[in-house]
Amino acid sequence: MYDMTKHEAGHEAATTVRDIAKAAGISIGTVSRALKNQTGLTEQTRRLIVGIAHELNYDFGKLKPRKIRRLSFLLHRQHNTLASSPFFSPMLHGVEEICRHYGIVPSFMAIGPADPVLEQIQRHGTDAILCAGYFETELLSLLRATQKPIALIDTCVQGFDSVNPDNQMAGYLATRHLLASGRRRIAWLSGSPAHYSVGERARGFRKALFEARLLADPELEIVLPHIIDLEQAVAEAVHHLLTLLPRPDAIVCYNDSCALIAMRCCIDAGIRIPNDIAIVGCDDIAAAALAHPPLTTIRIDKEKLGASGVRLLLQNHGDTPQQQVLPVSLVVRDSAPTNKRTLHY
Repeated sequence: MYDMTKHEAGHEAATTVRDIAKAAGISIGTVSRALKNQTGLTEQTRRLIVGIAHELNYDFGKLKPRKIRRLSFLLHRQHNTLASSPFFSPMLHGVEEICRHYGIVPSFMAIGPADPVLEQIQRHGTDAILCAGYFETELLSLLRATQKPIALIDTCVQGFDSVNPDNQMAGYLATRHLLASGRRRIAWLSGSPAHYSVGERARGFRKALFEARLLADPELEIVLPHIIDLEQAVAEAVHHLLTLLPRPDAIVCYNDSCALIAMRCCIDAGIRIPNDIAIVGCDDIAAAALAHPPLTTIRIDKEKLGASGVRLLLQNHGDTPQQQVLPVSLVVRDSAPTNKRTLHY
């Protein structure tokens, strides 16, 4: 398709945009738009040009970073639910606030693997992409093929910039707090371990038990099935836990939505909280403080998470992916009380 012979010798002059345009048989302007991820050409043409540029050993470092004017905030469809909204909505608010400060126009998209993702990205005229929560590896690879700056929030994948709360510390603090209050038979209600945040919180839960020299009881660890709604899944899990002998004296839930349902199920079964069972959640959504009893939980600054994701995209840190971890704190309320109200770590 094109002649590479003059570029095979190491002493030849560096490849220019003009060389790529000649090899591809298209205009210099089209090549420039493709290399800068600008709009006005098809994804197929963009991939062709970028591929030729790589084969001709074009120095992409010569490109000036394009100013981000439009940003797409992507959320997986499985997170676009009433149960997930109290966590992701404040995060989106944080994104909107910092975008307003920098003059960036944000747009929101809920996507899934079956959606025409690349067409939607192109239709929005996106300059950069912010992905929040769980995404399949194949979907992230598809997004990376756009050659646009990408950052991840509340998940971590090798090779991508990401910002996360200290999820392992979250599980650890919740469990250590219960141990310090004298609880010993502590259950763990988990979401899908395929989610980075859930897996890290589970590690923190087990780390706290290990340090207390307690064996983790598999009977007390329940992974909630995602094929049914959260309300039903938690109700079935709590019913199982209450039939065990001896019964658990505490439950750590992977998030607050799960914990609030678990509390209602216990109360409906005549179980006193915290007298019979203490319950701790994670995320500190708005409903946690309004529950009866108010929910002990791990506070995560969700707006700061969103803002930090945008800042990652605005930084020019070369080819080295950045992983940021934000601190979390324990908020003690009546569902698992102690003398102190808030402990920071």
